[in-house]
Amino acid sequence: MLICQCNAITDREITRVVRTMLREDPWKIIVPAMVYKALGQRYKCSGCVPNVVDIVIKVTQEYHLEMVSDPAQVPPVPQRLSAMRRKASGGRIERRTTGHRTAK
Repeated sequence: MLICQCNAITDREITRVVRTMLREDPWKIIVPAMVYKALGQRYKCSGCVPNVVDIVIKVTQEYHLEMVSDPAQVPPVPQRLSAMRRKASGGRIERRTTGHRTAK
């Protein structure tokens, strides 16, 4: 299926590139810019970026399931990403103490 009409990139090409990157480093975080660079292309209208992200997530999840002996042990990629986000933010967005008040 044609994903990027500007550059005529198909889902098969994106899948191939993502799998190649995952073979090099199975835990690499792959972003659309890396995929386009590997294909020798650049964004034009960026309308395809959400579809590329979906393909990257799907292929990464499939690749990780193929790697393990028991697929039930691996949580889905979206859950792992949200857990990493929570861990990185520490559960608080601002750097204020919990007792901080702007008005009394």
